[in-house]
Amino acid sequence: MKRKEFIKKGLFGSFFLSVGTSFGNNVQSFSKPGGYRPIEGVLSPTNTHMVGDGFKVMNFFPNGKGFEERMSPFFLLDFNAEVNFPPSDIARGVGVHPHRGIETVTFAYKGSVAHHDSAGNTGVINPGDVQWMTAGGGVLHKEYHEKNWDKQGGTFEMVQLWINLPKKHKMTPAKYQSILHANKPNIQLPHNAGSVHVVAGEFKGLKGIANTFSPVNIYDIHLNANGEVDFNLPAAFNSGILVIDGSITVNEQTAVPENHYVQFANQSGAIHIKAKSKCILLVLSGEPLNEPYVGYGPFVMNTEDEIRQAIQDYNAGKFGFLADN
Repeated sequence: MKRKEFIKKGLFGSFFLSVGTSFGNNVQSFSKPGGYRPIEGVLSPTNTHMVGDGFKVMNFFPNGKGFEERMSPFFLLDFNAEVNFPPSDIARGVGVHPHRGIETVTFAYKGSVAHHDSAGNTGVINPGDVQWMTAGGGVLHKEYHEKNWDKQGGTFEMVQLWINLPKKHKMTPAKYQSILHANKPNIQLPHNAGSVHVVAGEFKGLKGIANTFSPVNIYDIHLNANGEVDFNLPAAFNSGILVIDGSITVNEQTAVPENHYVQFANQSGAIHIKAKSKCILLVLSGEPLNEPYVGYGPFVMNTEDEIRQAIQDYNAGKFGFLADN
């Protein structure tokens, strides 16, 4: 795609400016059982669309709900629920495009994805792996189904998360972290309940593997049927859980089906989860940045002037060069 056409359309054809904090009408609210962290709502999947020709995603936020602020520093959550891709000799995915001011984090659950960027980083993630790209001051990247996986096809399930960078780190040099599932620090839960894999932050004293620019906790939780886990997250942190596979009961009273998202209130209290069936959960919790932001397509900055500068720099080729497939 030509530069002018890309900027005109934006990566997702969207323009966000100082969006307020509110939930959509499809959110159910729940009261607080004794001792547990209150649940603000459970979001059902909406707005399923294709990103490129390789990712069929449902967007949980921002999706017009003001979640850029409500879940700060997390800015975007796209979930490619399990889908089958037939074999193909043509590469499928998202072609070369820019980012500035954020980090993009891709979680693989089924299938394989190959990453390349203009800073010279490459990597392939397989089920359980995570790729964490810091766009910082600007980078071009592309993500395609890994070529050997593409030729055979199969079930595909991924998450992409955008994390907004603090103002002081917006222009940090681009970098890439490849996180293999086998290398994630993990805790095996008692009674064969399952396991908690710490991608970032800390879980009951166990520190995660990823380096971050603001305080966040990201857990990859696997529970067996009837398995239980409880934990606390800082009350001031914006926190939620995406149910990737399976179904759960939260805080003993709230049923959350597969492919739904739970938003917690910013109050103290334990979070208790019981799996109704074997499940995989993505837990997100982060300290809000409390800074102004302007988002335009693939750029998230603090002012409109900074967005204009990002566009000028991209058009001038200052994000480097990366050949497309």
